[in-house]
This record gives sequence, C-alpha cells and structure tokens, in this order.
Amino acid sequence: MLQIRNLDSLASSDLTWLKAKHHFALDGYNNAAHAPLGSLIVLNDDEVAPGTGFPMHGHRDMEIVTYVREGLLEHVDNSGGRGQISAGNVQAFSAGSGIRHSETNPGSVPLKLFQIWLRPRRLGIAPRWSTKPFPKAERANRWIVLASGMPDDKQAIAIEADARVLGATISSGQSLDYQIGGSRYVYLVVARGTVLVNGLRLDARDGIAVKDVSKIIVAAIGDAEVVLVDAV
Repeated sequence: MLQIRNLDSLASSDLTWLKAKHHFALDGYNNAAHAPLGSLIVLNDDEVAPGTGFPMHGHRDMEIVTYVREGLLEHVDNSGGRGQISAGNVQAFSAGSGIRHSETNPGSVPLKLFQIWLRPRRLGIAPRWSTKPFPKAERANRWIVLASGMPDDKQAIAIEADARVLGATISSGQSLDYQIGGSRYVYLVVARGTVLVNGLRLDARDGIAVKDVSKIIVAAIGDAEVVLVDAV
C-alpha cells in the first residue's frame, strides 16, 4: 500500500497564531482515511506566528519528535530542559510519567515545523528532553537517523519507541532507496521541493503512507528535503 496524503486532503485548523495541517486523524480533526500507522499516531505540519506559541501544558506517555523546517523554536520544560532549535535541527522528548513544557517562536518570522508523536514501548518512564544539530551537509544524498529507539543508532537522539525518524536532502536528479523491514510501516513527508516515491509525485508538505512494501525509492525533481518515520 502506498497512500498519498497531499496537503489539500489534510484536516486543518487555524487559530490565528497557529495554522496546522494534520497528516493523521486527530481529535476533532478526524479524517478516517488517514489512520495511524502502528505506533505513529500524529504528524502535524504547524506554522506558529512570531512572538506566540504553545503555553505551558502537559503530556504523559508519549514520544514527541519535532523537526524545525523554518524559523526558531524555543523549548522550556519543568524538568529544567531549555533550548532553541533552528531550521534543520531536531528536538525529542519522552513525556513518560509526566512533563510540562512550552514551545514558542521567539523570532521575527513564522516558525514552521513537523511534530511527530509515537506511542512508547514502556509507560511511566522518567521524562527526558534533548536536542541536537544535524547539519544539512551531513545528510546530502543520504539518510541520517535523527531520533531513534534502536540500540544501533547511537548518534541519534534516543527515544523510547520502536521507531526511528530520519532526514535527507536530495539533490535534483538524485535518488535514495529505503529498505522496509517486515511488519513495519513508513511515513514520508516532504519538507521542501518535489519528489517521486516509487513513481508517485509528492510536492512540498505532501505525505505518503507505506505499508506492506519492502522498499521505496525517493527521487528528487529539483533539490528536495524529506523526513521519514519508520515504525512498528
């Protein structure tokens, strides 16, 4: 199964300060055709206006990975975590037994990001937060694991889920393969540019759900930037 979820088909919300597109059915933004993929239950495409953001609020027992596409994200939480994440970089946290945090845009331009929620494999763990820079030059025409619950992915931010989040920039005319293990799911979203996934066209901010497929080939039409989630 290869199911394109193009931008126009996504449920959306507009709170003036926040404009969001929902790649998966979520609360009041349900779209039955856009079901979760295993432990992957949320991928939101958010735009946050300058000087605004999500005030202090809580989460439990969820793994949350944020990929900043444009602008600057400021994170503050009640465990002492604090940091600013710029475009192309990633933050991840395990909400575990409970964490409260805020996410705001301290800059003068809109903050654009993908936020990914994964069900954890263990409940009630101690909360933790981390961020890490991933220079785009390091992922030129190759996959880089950004966040992962796999023991071999030692350079990635650790998450408590049987999943990994990868990123790549692909030069015009180049392509990348990705092998998919049995019983696993993949969701790919385009951060920038246009790609073909097994021959199917995706433009910027489109996504594609992959199930019961052993390999995808991602070919760039013009320079492109993609994020891929591999989950069970």
